Amino acid sequence: MQTRDILGVSAAVLAALALPVAAVAQSAGAKATVDAAKAAGVVGEQADGFLGIVSGGDASVRAAVAEINAGRAEVYREAAAKTGATPAAAGASAFVTTILPRLAPGTYYKPNGGGWAKK
Repeated sequence: MQTRDILGVSAAVLAALALPVAAVAQSAGAKATVDAAKAAGVVGEQADGFLGIVSGGDASVRAAVAEINAGRAEVYREAAAKTGATPAAAGASAFVTTILPRLAPGTYYKPNGGGWAKK
């Protein structure tokens, strides 16, 4: 899948949308919790640009996922407002251009219309 094909958004817009993802504000505790949960196969990345629960996950993991997803949602809204794309397009773009390429081997991800898979 080429990045320019995601939701009909141009490659230039996709590049602009992907940049802010690295700047998502999150607490160190939430990041550490999610990183450990990813390594354990409990949390994965979804094609919409948000984290998801693969299997299990206690209340602290779910809270950390919710915190990080809230930050990502804000970034996607801001990127959409700047580019004229939708927040959904911003999230999908971030997944393809930023999140998936940086995903560590063995980490779970969920493509559009598919089930969880390991990178």
